[in-house]
Amino acid sequence: MAKGKLSDRQRDMIDFIRKFQNVSGYPPTIREIGEAVNITSTSVVNYNLNKLEKEGYITRDLKVSRGLRLVESLQEKADALSELIRIPIAGRIFASQPVHVPDAAASFAPDEVIEISRTLVKDPENLFALQVRGDSMIDAMVNDGDIVVMRRQQQARNGEMVAVWLNDRNETTLKYFYQENGKIRLQPANPTMRPIMVEPSNVEVQGKVVLVVRQTKQCT
Repeated sequence: MAKGKLSDRQRDMIDFIRKFQNVSGYPPTIREIGEAVNITSTSVVNYNLNKLEKEGYITRDLKVSRGLRLVESLQEKADALSELIRIPIAGRIFASQPVHVPDAAASFAPDEVIEISRTLVKDPENLFALQVRGDSMIDAMVNDGDIVVMRRQQQARNGEMVAVWLNDRNETTLKYFYQENGKIRLQPANPTMRPIMVEPSNVEVQGKVVLVVRQTKQCT
């Protein structure tokens, strides 16, 4: 079937599905798609997904929770592979209690990099990667051993996942960032862990997470 013209909303859906699939290894749910493209009604999301299926862009198995797949030609897959960007792995970041920097020294070679498709990031400038240690962000699907791709920046908005340096402790950590009541709350995504409350003068934002690359663990 020849594929028809897409609306902007449907293009956004396809872009999100592709990025989510590449990062997570499985497709998103209808609710996750709606949140990504600012559609609050799941019926509207479902309507657009039905249109995409009819036009041949996706396949769906309604009996399965995450039962949708993108239909991509071999040429499209080859084009995506040909546009890889190389991001340097700068070291490790601890998704746990803040860790003193000398204990967090990385053992990565200076030229060690991770390659990702250019379609996964809007702007490839000022990116670096860190390997995650710890499990404080597991509910954000960031597990021990995963790679987070960061954009260098010194400011953060509420709810962003950031790497921060704590001046008064000489420690670093990966957490969600919130400004509230004159303090900075560094919030883990793990219900067994408490947030860290710090003075703004003691926090230096090093970068924001823009992408998580899941690492498959080998079974022995």
